[in-house]
Amino acid sequence: METVLSIVMLAALALIAGAFWLWRRQGAIKQVWLMLLLAGVMLINVAIWTIPDASGTAPMEHAAALE
Repeated sequence: METVLSIVMLAALALIAGAFWLWRRQGAIKQVWLMLLLAGVMLINVAIWTIPDASGTAPMEHAAALE
């Protein structure tokens, strides 16, 4: 599970960098916003899986315990 979350984080950072590059080069604003939106969704998804709940355990830990 940690590997998947790491890949998602790297992909989100690559999307942010690509959106910045695309904005500076071509100015394709619609694609830039879509890339940033996707990166935001990916980052929120990683946060949901890693931030602990009220009991102090993260959902990722619950998923690991089920395996």
